Amino acid sequence: MTAAPDPAPGLPGLLDDLEWRGILHAATPGLRERLATGRPITAYNGFDPSADSLHVGHLIPILGLIRLQQRGGKPVALVGGGTGMIGDPSGRSSERNLLDAETLARNVASIRAQLEWFLDFSPGPVQAVMANNYDWLGQLSLIDFLRDVGKHFTVPYMLAKDSVQQRLERGLSFTEFSYMTLQAFDFATLYRDYGVEMQLGGADQWGNITAGLELIRRTSGGGAEVSPAHGMAYKLLLAPSGAKFGKSEAGESVWLDPARTTPYAFYQYWLNLDDRDVPTYLRWFTMWPRERIGALETAIAERPDAREAQRELALDVTARVHGEAEARAAVAVSEALFQREPVADPALLARIHAATNGPDATPDAVAGGLAALLAETGLAASRSEARRLISGGAITVNGQRIADQGAAVPDPLDGAWLEVRVGKRHRAVVRVTRG
Repeated sequence: MTAAPDPAPGLPGLLDDLEWRGILHAATPGLRERLATGRPITAYNGFDPSADSLHVGHLIPILGLIRLQQRGGKPVALVGGGTGMIGDPSGRSSERNLLDAETLARNVASIRAQLEWFLDFSPGPVQAVMANNYDWLGQLSLIDFLRDVGKHFTVPYMLAKDSVQQRLERGLSFTEFSYMTLQAFDFATLYRDYGVEMQLGGADQWGNITAGLELIRRTSGGGAEVSPAHGMAYKLLLAPSGAKFGKSEAGESVWLDPARTTPYAFYQYWLNLDDRDVPTYLRWFTMWPRERIGALETAIAERPDAREAQRELALDVTARVHGEAEARAAVAVSEALFQREPVADPALLARIHAATNGPDATPDAVAGGLAALLAETGLAASRSEARRLISGGAITVNGQRIADQGAAVPDPLDGAWLEVRVGKRHRAVVRVTRG
């Protein structure tokens, strides 16, 4: 069966593309007609600096800005240096801890650097813009804010928002209750000073987005019945398999910062996806056309053991986040770790050690014997466990299976490397240091 054609290029096809990919949650009335004009549009998405790195969940709004820019729109990435001091109650069951100014400033700087990697900031009609809402929120006085912004929001209007309703029973401070008015002020400021006509965000942000539209309607003059601005929200991603998206098998978040999640671990996250999740993720996390995605979906159904779709998806997303060279290195490490033959190339062993955060061992640890080395490097829970593994034939070092509990450690390859296999699946590279 021939795949349906891709949506029209440019802004007129943006909503159709998002709908086909299953991403679109809601859009304001009139947005489709506005995009159909083909006139450039400037849109923003906010990013909360509650950590010093974005994670894979943030790829959804990041790719949203990329899709907009590639179709001729102008993206604005807003880092919440001001609202980050308050905390957004949307999607949360409890009050967040407030960060100090120094931590927030460090987080903002890190996130700005990450966003600059993804968007095109070169001069031109679609040049991306980076903004920090502390630049205007930090200048506000409480009296000015209550007079110029607070008067436009009634308490019943704010209480009706889902983000507030879901927290009322558990408790919601006035600090977080006021968050939507601050985000509304952000939208109104960007509309007035940056020409931003549209706000983008997740489905849990829809209440905050519409609050901004209401403030713009009330403050833009002319007594308009409908806001001159627009909003669009993405669905919240739920893994079809039931697994929590963005968590590794160990339950840790998958971060975009290579210091938090190595490119190899990042690649492995996508490579190990459940077949049920892959069709959804192909649509959400790649820019590929329908025909290519359809072919990979067919491959999942006809050749599931080959994991072709996972491999292509893992390579594409890792290259987008960490660069082509790091993605190819992750592939090389992955293939080396899962091949049957021992790795004899010291350079590849070094890459595997770095990519997997492999353990180090001093010459004294090596001299203590294999059982002691396994325990001290964490490859066995204890020396007694190490001896049990050795006697059971589960330990192979540099291709040599060892069954003697009192065995010495084989000579390190190139004087520095020990490739240790524990059973059939666990493989690690130990670096022998100079002491």
